[in-house]
Amino acid sequence: MRGLWHTGVPSGVLNKLWMAFSSCRLRSALAFPLAMLLFHVALPRASADVGVVLNESLDVDMDRITSTGHTAIYFSRVCPESPVKLRLCGPGENGSIMSNYINIGEDRSYEWNVVPLNIYLYGVEDSRNRSIFASYKIKHLLEEHYRQKYLPAYCTTESCATSRKSEWREMVAATLIRGVYIFAINTTVEQDLEFIAEFNSSVNKNHFNGVTRNCADFAKRIVNIYFPHSAKADYLNDFGMTSPKAVARTFTHYGLRHPESHLRVMHFAQVPGITKRSRTVRSGTEQLFHSGKLALPMALISYYTVPVVTASYFTTARFNAQKEFERHPASQTQPADATPDTPEEIAGTDAQWKNFRKSLDSILAEHRAAGDRMDLNRLFKQLDETGSPFLDANGAVWLDLSSEQKTARLGLSASNILSADSDPALSYKVLLARARHLLNGPKRNRETMIEFQQDWANLRRASAANSLASAGNSEQGSSASSPSTLSSIPSLRR
Repeated sequence: MRGLWHTGVPSGVLNKLWMAFSSCRLRSALAFPLAMLLFHVALPRASADVGVVLNESLDVDMDRITSTGHTAIYFSRVCPESPVKLRLCGPGENGSIMSNYINIGEDRSYEWNVVPLNIYLYGVEDSRNRSIFASYKIKHLLEEHYRQKYLPAYCTTESCATSRKSEWREMVAATLIRGVYIFAINTTVEQDLEFIAEFNSSVNKNHFNGVTRNCADFAKRIVNIYFPHSAKADYLNDFGMTSPKAVARTFTHYGLRHPESHLRVMHFAQVPGITKRSRTVRSGTEQLFHSGKLALPMALISYYTVPVVTASYFTTARFNAQKEFERHPASQTQPADATPDTPEEIAGTDAQWKNFRKSLDSILAEHRAAGDRMDLNRLFKQLDETGSPFLDANGAVWLDLSSEQKTARLGLSASNILSADSDPALSYKVLLARARHLLNGPKRNRETMIEFQQDWANLRRASAANSLASAGNSEQGSSASSPSTLSSIPSLRR
């Protein structure tokens, strides 16, 4: 990922240096210059980021009406020493996400938790083990794995461990339930170290309220510590409150006004599957104009107010996260020392996406011509109904499927979908259904072009493996004497 920080100096050494400075053990007038000299000698000239995370709306509870979504903070050089304590990242680590909620749900009422970036996005430490299929069963499986590994000292009560309302769960595998955007700009190591010292020494106690101390107020406060006045509320469009979209919009505008900050936007699409699709984040006035649920309240607003609301929306509130990603795209998979990808290579061009759709249509047409209906519309639901997910020792997701006649195992992670232990016919169908979902939906449902090209290469390999397996079965006469893997599982019949 862009912004990764690599150094041969252990992060613990640097943290101890900073702790010595911040605790006033270095008391001479030369303390700060000496400490900074040590850091500059130890650290390479590499950039790191702080960013505003904009999570799409889950369409549940009040968000079903307001569509405000959620916001958090991304760091590429700050990592969790624990869920409530910060440190500098070490080699190979790619940052973290800090967030606060109404009720994190742990034994103590913390204002914020911090988790590794890959845990937040995918629920796994290694992104190669991320699930390529989204279901609530898999989400809950990853949540429980996280709780047992990271929260044994913070989540010991039954309510924390079992309640679905404990909001630490939202910090695990977020992309299984929503799309995520990150708007990031450069930071210095001095800024990161000062932030770590300040937050590690502050009282982490929850004072959340939806009007003046919500998640957007928290995110605004943090980025303003780094860059004063970089994020602001939009009280007119959000009716006196701070919203996630306002923080993302004003922070983006700050980055554009300061080209030296190298504004970049990362996009993590919601994973295809059976989880409810998330919705675009909106400001208050924007939701008034677009939501049918608010038609009656809108009708009750006096005609004197309508022009003010309309003017406010069209002059200040229009901000599209997907368009900002297409204008300033960053690759979340690019090594720090690699040549930067171009915007076209990351977001893809309309012509590229159109060509992939044509290729997919040709593949599906060939199956129909061969008499194979390839009913992909119900595939994800059928897998969820008949399969039992589990994690292997590496954290990769698998699905066991069984019937009276036969059992099958399916790899559902990027690392195992093409493995020898994953049923080739099922693997091919999953990758085909996944490609169709990504290509036929709106732009915000897409991965980056870099990721999709990897998916497409996997689809081609899966097609070849499936053809080879089918040919082998035909030679053995298995198609006449015993049902195929797909037909042996009733809910997955072709």
